[in-house]
Amino acid sequence: LRPEATALVFEQEQLSYAELNARANQLAHHLRSLGVGPDTRVAICLPRSTEMVVALLATLKAGAAYVPLDPAYPAQRLAFMLEDCHPTVLVSRSDCAQALPASAGVPLLCLDAPHSAWPLAPQHDPLVPALTPAHLAYVIYTSGSTGAPKGVMVAHAQVARLLRATQGWFDFSPSDVWTLFHSCAFDFSVWEVWGALLHGGRLVVVPHMTARSPQRFYELLCAQGVTVLNQTPSAFRQLMGLQAPDAPAHALRLVIFGGEALEPSSLAPWYAHHGSRTQLVNMYGITETTVHVTYRPLSEQDTQRAGHSPIGRCIPDLHAHVLDPYGQPCPIGVAGELHIAGAGLARGYLNRPELTAERFVPDPFGAPGSRMYRSGDLARWR
Repeated sequence: LRPEATALVFEQEQLSYAELNARANQLAHHLRSLGVGPDTRVAICLPRSTEMVVALLATLKAGAAYVPLDPAYPAQRLAFMLEDCHPTVLVSRSDCAQALPASAGVPLLCLDAPHSAWPLAPQHDPLVPALTPAHLAYVIYTSGSTGAPKGVMVAHAQVARLLRATQGWFDFSPSDVWTLFHSCAFDFSVWEVWGALLHGGRLVVVPHMTARSPQRFYELLCAQGVTVLNQTPSAFRQLMGLQAPDAPAHALRLVIFGGEALEPSSLAPWYAHHGSRTQLVNMYGITETTVHVTYRPLSEQDTQRAGHSPIGRCIPDLHAHVLDPYGQPCPIGVAGELHIAGAGLARGYLNRPELTAERFVPDPFGAPGSRMYRSGDLARWR
């Protein structure tokens, strides 16, 4: 990495890798002084900003797991998440902290508080001797089909192997420009933030109101020369609606879909306007299996195959099993429940051992002691 290279962009503010590292180290040292360490949790409730990314990185440098709380969430949901995750520290800003529910016993660190000690902390890397890849990196809450938030615990090893296992497909490099389009409370952000920073790229943090306006967002990605875009299919359809002949030129080389089922026929207008100069990729994923599970590069021919969402093949260190209600493999063409096994499985659900045992089950097709995750999704082999 080049320390002077731009790491973060938010509106008119930029941080180089050296500046990002120094600020994150200062906050990490301060978090350590507050008792933060391996497998402790730091709740982060901040608006989209460079300081939000600083707080995420600082938490990892301090050895802890970050728990992202979206300031836009209802107070009742925030209160539940705070009580459930029992963080060592809650990192916020004065304008966000006022809207947070009372969290008795949780120390509050307001980054913009006057006379705060953290900007005076050392700028060198903190030492966390006991930290291992098996310790938690984050806890992200997902509602699933029940509507009851549950915290999914994911370790450093799962995130590192995701990026390592997919690098051969995408060839990410320091010349890439990414966007942080999604809320950090949504696990697509894990791919966006660490995909950009671990490959030395530039991460453009998309302001909240810009993310809600397809026109403004398209103008931003053109102005910033974004090369890697991660979108849900529904959000991308809104961008496609702006593809007039006189629209600004974009620099996209990759568009990666996730978060919901893709109807390939909906991409026909994009291919008609842009051809194949941008590679579109569909990736099926689940929070419990660390963002992405499968990879399927798309072509214009796929737009003529309506009625199904092709998810392709598994990431190399994962395995997919399509099983019937008796746990037996389904024949090709027969639908069954998709089960995922391999290196991407989360540790489980925070404070939910019964649910963890129900969804993360022994893998009869793997090595002794291995697990697989019951996705609840239907799939079939083609």
